[in-house]
Amino acid sequence: MAATNNPKPGTGGSPKGTGSASDGLTASLPFERPIFELERKIEELRGIPDVSLNGELKPLERKRDRLLAEIFGSLTPWQTVEVARHPRRPQFSDYIGGICDEFLELHGDRLFGEDKAIATGLARIEDRRFLIIGHRKGRDTREKLACNFGCAHPEGYRKALHKMKLAERFGLPIVTLINTPGAYPGVGAEERGQAWAIAESILEMCSLKVPTICIVIGEGGSGGALGIGVGDRVFMLEHAYYSVISPEGCASILWHDGSRREEAAEALRLTSKDLTKLGVVDGVIPEPLGGAHREPDTMIGTMKDWIVRTLDELTAMDPEERLAKRYERLRALGNDLEPLPEPSRAELPAGDVEAATPKSKGKGATGKKAGGKKAKAGSAKKADPKGKKASK
Repeated sequence: MAATNNPKPGTGGSPKGTGSASDGLTASLPFERPIFELERKIEELRGIPDVSLNGELKPLERKRDRLLAEIFGSLTPWQTVEVARHPRRPQFSDYIGGICDEFLELHGDRLFGEDKAIATGLARIEDRRFLIIGHRKGRDTREKLACNFGCAHPEGYRKALHKMKLAERFGLPIVTLINTPGAYPGVGAEERGQAWAIAESILEMCSLKVPTICIVIGEGGSGGALGIGVGDRVFMLEHAYYSVISPEGCASILWHDGSRREEAAEALRLTSKDLTKLGVVDGVIPEPLGGAHREPDTMIGTMKDWIVRTLDELTAMDPEERLAKRYERLRALGNDLEPLPEPSRAELPAGDVEAATPKSKGKGATGKKAGGKKAKAGSAKKADPKGKKASK
């Protein structure tokens, strides 16, 4: 296999980390701005030549670290979504370049064509050989368009499934890196069997005889994520999200108002903490202080350790036992959950109280008239039994 430690053009490039504070400020999220303001002051002090500023720098650095811990330790669900979408966050090609000693990409679904939104390839870490699959999003406009912003077509999922069956034939473990807002919902994708391609991939992944590891590295949106998301171990990064739908889509459908995305994100329970409690994921991979986008190299190193450790664990298991445990894991999802309590009228948003109130029947002026007519008709029949015989 040819080594590809340097990502090829058009595959996502390389994250630049935070860079200078001024560069970071342009790519920062709203709640990150106080951090970057502090870092800009630190850079300015460091730029003063021949002056010892340890007495001023260290308190600022401690304040910055404390602020990072406070902000990223109490992110709201919507803020977690924003971090998962951060433009500087490591992507599939970054992990390939930092984790794999060798990588040989495999193309095409042998049916329709090549989908750049999903990449597949044979990889090696030291003496461990495996198949790796992942979503590509791209970084600049050209790459994003080429990769369709990480939204795969049916041919992408068919390509992934074909390569998974190939890996199974040769006894190679499978690793998938999930980062998509969802499968592409266009007319062409539907005509080529988008739903069928995803459903078939989910079904086949349930019975693969080789170890399978799935990791949500950013966005885990809907069936687009599930299409390569069934395995023996499902992990997610600390500030990734995994959900049946995006918060904006949920708000648009439920309330016809996309601006209520924060409320939707809260209700979807899409964070790593929520999904660990629900048993949807088996573990959370910690991110560097302030998120993976601040220290991409550290994040890539952590990811490598988790993959290596889990591959060794699963490979050592008996294949039949591993399949049985995967089946048990899937069948157990949701079994221990208690029904959510019905919201009280006080908890409902103002616009939803009226919608939640059942409309009564048989009341009001119209109801009374209708009831009156029925009563009169009934009394007339009782009063005139001959009329009944005549009508018969």
